[in-house]
Amino acid sequence: MPPPPTAALSSSSSLCLFPFSSYSSPKKTQLGFCPSFPFTRLINVTPTRRLMTCSAVSIEKETLISHRPHSFLRETDGLDDGSVRSRFLRMIMEVQDSVCGALEAVDGAGKFKEDAWTRPGGGGGISRVLQDGDVFEKAGVNISVVYGVMPPEAYRAAKANVTDQKPGPVPFFAAGISSVLHPKNPFAPTLHFNYRYFETDAPKDAPGAPRQWWFGGGTDLTPSYIFEEDVKHFHSIQKKACDKFDPSFYPRFKKWCDDYFYIKHRDERRGLGGIFFDDLNDNDQEMLLSFATECANSVVPAYVPIVEKRKNTPFTESHKAWQQLRRGRYIEFNLVSYLPITKLERF
Repeated sequence: MPPPPTAALSSSSSLCLFPFSSYSSPKKTQLGFCPSFPFTRLINVTPTRRLMTCSAVSIEKETLISHRPHSFLRETDGLDDGSVRSRFLRMIMEVQDSVCGALEAVDGAGKFKEDAWTRPGGGGGISRVLQDGDVFEKAGVNISVVYGVMPPEAYRAAKANVTDQKPGPVPFFAAGISSVLHPKNPFAPTLHFNYRYFETDAPKDAPGAPRQWWFGGGTDLTPSYIFEEDVKHFHSIQKKACDKFDPSFYPRFKKWCDDYFYIKHRDERRGLGGIFFDDLNDNDQEMLLSFATECANSVVPAYVPIVEKRKNTPFTESHKAWQQLRRGRYIEFNLVSYLPITKLERF
C-alpha cells in the first residue's frame, strides 16, 4: 500500500481563487483561524472587551433538566412570536439537530450525548458531545441562551460606538451555537463554527430607549495536513453563502478571519481560515438574520464531504503526533488570546 500523502503545513503554491500561506506572518496574503471553546461564546473578546470581568455581568446559575424544552425564551418574549430572538433561537436549534445528524451518519458508530439546562429567569442551553466514535475523537455542538444585566461601562466596552447610553444597568439577551469537531484521522481537518445574536433591552432608567443588536460568528478549518482541493472546496462554500447576500461579504469576512486569528509570539496562524464577523448591524436586520442562517446551514456541505474523503486514509504514529502538536497550537491560541475569560463568556 502506498504511503499516505504528507502535505506540509505551508503551501509552495497558491490557489488561483483562494490563495493561502499557512502558519506564517499576517503581513502575507493568507487565511486565519477562528477560536473555539467547549462552551457557546456569544461575544469575542477584543482588547476593549477584556473590561467585561466576572463582576461586570449578572447571569443566573443554570439548572440541569431531563428533557429539552420547546424554547428557552421567557414567556414575556413569546415562545414563537416571529421576533428575531425567537427565529434565531429556532434556527440554532435546527442547525444543532442537522449538524449532529450529519456527523452521526459520517461516524457510523458514535452517538451524541445530550445535557440540557435552564435558568430561573429564562434562558438555558443544550450541550451535545460525541466522543470516541469510529471517525470523531470528540465533537461538541452546543447552543445557549442567556438573559442578563450588564453595567453601562461594560456595554460601552462591548459596543465602542455607543456614546449616548444613559447611566443604569443594561438588560441583554444573547443566543448562539458553537461547535468544535476533532476527527481521529490526522488527514481529516478540525472544524470550528459559531453563530450568535446579541440584543439589549432599554436600560432600567430609560424605558422606551431603542434596542441595540448585532450578529457575529464564523466557520473555519484547521487541517494538520493540507490538501488544496479540500481548502478550495471549503472556501467555495463560504463564498457561495456570502455572495447570496453581498459580494463584498466574502472578501471582507475572509480578511477579518485572516487578520484576527494569529499566534503573535509564534508569528503563525492556527489554521486555513474561513469567514469571521462580529458586531454586525450595518445592514438590514432581516437580511443579516437570513445571512447568519445561510452560513450556519453551510457547515454540513462545507465540511462533511472532506471528512468522508479523508476519514479512512492510512496514517502512522508520526502523523498522529503531528496532529497532536497542531492541536496544542489550537489550545495555545485560546490561552494567550482569550484570557481572562469572563463570566459572560462561560455561560
